[in-house]
Amino acid sequence: MVFSSLEFIFRFLPLFLMIYYIIPCSWKNFWLFAGSLGFYFYGVRDTPFYFVLLVLSILVNYRIGLLIGRRRLGRMRKRWLVCGIIYNLSWLILFKYSAFIAQNVNLILGRAGISLHLPVFAPVLPVGISFYTFQAVSYLVDVYRKTVPYERSMVGFGMYISMFPQLIAGPIVTYSSMRAQIGRRKVTFRAIEDGLREFTIGLGFKVLLANRVGGLWTEVQTIGYESISTPLAWLGLLAFSLQIYFDFCGYSLMAKGLGTMMGFKLPNNFNHPYMSLSMTEFWRRWHITLGSWFREYVYIPLGGNRRGALLTFRNLLAVWLLTGFWHGASWNFIIWGLLLFLIMSIERLGLLRVLERRRVIGHLYMMLTIPLTWLVFAVTDVRQILLYFQRLFPFLMKQSLFYFSGDYLKYGKLYAVSIAAGLLFMTDIPYRIYNRHKYSLVTAVVLLAVFWACVYCIRIGMDDPFLYFRF
Repeated sequence: MVFSSLEFIFRFLPLFLMIYYIIPCSWKNFWLFAGSLGFYFYGVRDTPFYFVLLVLSILVNYRIGLLIGRRRLGRMRKRWLVCGIIYNLSWLILFKYSAFIAQNVNLILGRAGISLHLPVFAPVLPVGISFYTFQAVSYLVDVYRKTVPYERSMVGFGMYISMFPQLIAGPIVTYSSMRAQIGRRKVTFRAIEDGLREFTIGLGFKVLLANRVGGLWTEVQTIGYESISTPLAWLGLLAFSLQIYFDFCGYSLMAKGLGTMMGFKLPNNFNHPYMSLSMTEFWRRWHITLGSWFREYVYIPLGGNRRGALLTFRNLLAVWLLTGFWHGASWNFIIWGLLLFLIMSIERLGLLRVLERRRVIGHLYMMLTIPLTWLVFAVTDVRQILLYFQRLFPFLMKQSLFYFSGDYLKYGKLYAVSIAAGLLFMTDIPYRIYNRHKYSLVTAVVLLAVFWACVYCIRIGMDDPFLYFRF
């Protein structure tokens, strides 16, 4: 059950909200906790152990938080923190990275002539484990640092970890940002209205833009990279760049809208990243909560930029390697993280000042850099990445490859409207217009039309899984 399903929109959500609004405030946390567990259980009902894993995460981290928080001094606080971090990361490593590690160790041992063979355990990744693991780790670290008190209520803590709007694909919220809202929040008619509007916009981004423009990227993959022309290769990358933005931004807006309807203020996860002048700025605007998490719990603890240039670059390297590896257990994600580190290191050495002063150059630079970095992200096979680069830059081809030279005209016509809409809505122009006329009758009618257009598309099967569910 996902946010862009009719089952969620017309069954789960209305029933959940109806009860949530009529019960006393003292029961709202319990109902949200119970509803979130039910939401997750329904999603993993074919593999119930994944539900047990979430419940265990709540119970174990709640208990460890008590053990850390109730001790003022002593080594035991640090030992419990280490135990908690190991517990959380062990499950993530087992389900997400163990197969990748075993396969590469076996490859190295085989080339070295060693007969030892590690078993390869490759289960389906539990939905949301990357997100709720990071939230649990941030909670334990903050309690250890004494920046927040430990949560005394099991229901309150469980609700923080499992709250269904952001459970399976973020945004990643820290306990410090949620603590006051767990204890007290206010639901108003204006908040409900604003939340519905934001949810509808996010739904439109996902169903009407991401799903539609993503069809072009699917077409390119179906044709095969060796059989596409250079213009279609660039069109395909543009399509993926728009798809991943509207897919993930759409989910984040829906999550934020759902939170608003329940009285929560969830953080923004995107701030028009494609309008950036540099990759450094881009990653301050894209998946903001993930960047904040790595900055707060990896970059700063390693020393940040306080210990000289060499160690600063070392810390940045660690952050971007981990960022790449967090997205998936594959070499292309590691290469992607290294590529981002290299680009931002060059920007840090002087290019950034040029890009910020010459905005036209900055935008042209990002028009090239964004799709090229997304190529490394989107294609998991390194050999296929190299083949796609050859298609993007024909002078890199070693031999003549056959393709239909007019393919880009065919697919360009099919997806022209979707691409044009994506290019418009990735800017802040529609947002400025929307904020100016947010509560007008015209805006209400437009959003109502968007909602029912989404329902129609979902009903006829024009809906794809969220891309970030795989991470």
